[in-house]
Amino acid sequence: MVTDKSSNSVNFVWQSIIQFIGLFCVCCFLVMSCSQPQNNLNNSSTPTTETETNRITIGTTLKPRTVDPADAYEVISGNLLYNLGDRLYGYKLGTTELIPQLAMEMPNISADGLTYTIPIRQGVIFHDGTPFNAEAMAFSLERFIANSGPPSSLLANTVDSTAATGEYELTIKLKKPFAAFTSLLAFSGLCAISPQAYTIGENQFKPDTFVGTGPYKLADYGTDVLRLDVFENYWGEKPKNQGVDIQILSSSANLFNAFKTGAVDVAYLSLDTDQITNLEQEAERQGWLVIATDGNTVNYIVLNLNSEPLNNKFVRQALAAIVDRKLLNERVSQGQAEPVYSLIPTKFDGYKPVFQENYGDGNFDKAQELLEKAGYSPDHPAKIEIWYASNSTKRQLMASTLKASVEQKLDGLMELELNSVEAATAFKNLDQGVYQTFILDWYGDFIDADSYIQPFLECSKGSEEKGCEAGASQYQGSFYYSDRINQLIEQQRQEQNPEQRKAIFIEIQELLAEDVPFIPLWLDKDYVFAQKNIGGVSLEPTQQFPFWTIDKSS
Repeated sequence: MVTDKSSNSVNFVWQSIIQFIGLFCVCCFLVMSCSQPQNNLNNSSTPTTETETNRITIGTTLKPRTVDPADAYEVISGNLLYNLGDRLYGYKLGTTELIPQLAMEMPNISADGLTYTIPIRQGVIFHDGTPFNAEAMAFSLERFIANSGPPSSLLANTVDSTAATGEYELTIKLKKPFAAFTSLLAFSGLCAISPQAYTIGENQFKPDTFVGTGPYKLADYGTDVLRLDVFENYWGEKPKNQGVDIQILSSSANLFNAFKTGAVDVAYLSLDTDQITNLEQEAERQGWLVIATDGNTVNYIVLNLNSEPLNNKFVRQALAAIVDRKLLNERVSQGQAEPVYSLIPTKFDGYKPVFQENYGDGNFDKAQELLEKAGYSPDHPAKIEIWYASNSTKRQLMASTLKASVEQKLDGLMELELNSVEAATAFKNLDQGVYQTFILDWYGDFIDADSYIQPFLECSKGSEEKGCEAGASQYQGSFYYSDRINQLIEQQRQEQNPEQRKAIFIEIQELLAEDVPFIPLWLDKDYVFAQKNIGGVSLEPTQQFPFWTIDKSS
């Protein structure tokens, strides 16, 4: 500390020092200013703050059609809604364990299984500042049904009414008991949306807008880029990054090159088989992170039971017997798939490999026996058309492999004719009975075996003689009708005892393998690739991809 008697001389010295420092700083500032580029074309996108440097760029080839929850029914849209919104229930990360999200606890279910009373979380606000409560949740569910978008039947066929029975209490009444209803409430499109931003009315959708309660808010819905900014007032766990940019590439080749050159931090959906193999082989040397999980997407062949010769059960069984899933996985998928022997995925409780038990793989002796029993011979072969989407190289190769096996090993008892058509055309004609067969895939709407049974086998109108005239199997292009299957589907939906419900699913699968309206093939594995400075990347057992856990190191 300076004493009083020497203060004048000390002040003079300090004033001189301060003037020198000030002049030095001005010179440094001028030098630094002159050294900055005066016409940097990248200045608008150059990271200048933590908010910019810790943004994550995710590359994909999937372009969302919409992010309106009442209209969205595609994989990429569902994953965006998963990250932008919250539902009453979700899944604990890394598991398929249901946990409350916008609900405070699991629902209180009435003895008859028809009434669900759900306490609602307090202190939550929407991206537009509107408070969230039970009335807002009821609005969201009612709009999902009333606006009549593609996914509306998920609730419309099940829910009788939704009502706010208190400011923070929601009551849902069902038309019929449904054991998997709580799981259904975790469907990505059943997220809360602001009543101030949306209206209820048939086909009144907002494809490029989202106003929900999730960890991210939709900042920009561009043609090639979607910008997700962190919602600072989020009630739950805050994202580890400062935002996410979804870069939409025009082809898998562009996505592949963008990742290899570091133009995107993460590559997610959809790379070709050869590209995945290449990235896996280079991953260790490059330091890339590779996430591969067994998927829930079932690839299958639908058989039109109203067409000859597939109206003969022995022919359908013969076709099931010739399928060699291990060969298909090796030649078509290069090991990037998992053989499946039922429509229910392998990791679901209640899965039974009924097609493996009944037919095995590539069982041509059994196929020959069945075809001869059906009255076919080399002079009178069973002629079957195999259809697939023209833009799918994988399905074309699968059909070609199947045809080659038949020609080599069935001595002319069966002839396969391969045909392709644009996917959009196929989906318009499938329920019209245009195709004898079609190679398709299916991703369940929610994590329950019902989501892989009811949408395939249930028929609301039909008979054994005429087949299915209206219902799920008619929509799928199979036209399969079974009164016993209809009864079993109804039973499992109402059965609350897990073991008894599992036994019902097993009986359904046994009938599926006997009647063969569909032939399950494989489960696609899901892949995500991340650069070496990216952490926190995971694919959930539910097949969802959480963005908020991803971070970037310098």
